[in-house]
Amino acid sequence: MIIVVQGSHSLLILFSIAVLSTLFSLFMSNVASTIVLVPIIINLARMVQLDPRPLVLMVAVCSANSFVLPTHQVNAMLMTAGGYQNKDYLRAGGIMTLLFLLVVTIVFYLFYF
Repeated sequence: MIIVVQGSHSLLILFSIAVLSTLFSLFMSNVASTIVLVPIIINLARMVQLDPRPLVLMVAVCSANSFVLPTHQVNAMLMTAGGYQNKDYLRAGGIMTLLFLLVVTIVFYLFYF
């Protein structure tokens, strides 16, 4: 990942961090994905000469992006009570996830860079 983003625009780096932390949070808890990614992101920030604090904050924010699958407890509870299926989460959650990624990336870019 470091070779891919080195020399890239900071907006691309922010978006790749957002996507990576979102993907990690789909397969493990948001706390675990944050713990795994923070040291990697700090080293990445040093290599591309960016301030690591907003990047770490972005990892924490994007790890809570769990709209695609009912892996979060609240989504699982609503799935049972509402009679939803996985395809419902993929359809609506996919759009919500993309919107979330775009908004978070733009807001972090405008406020921190």
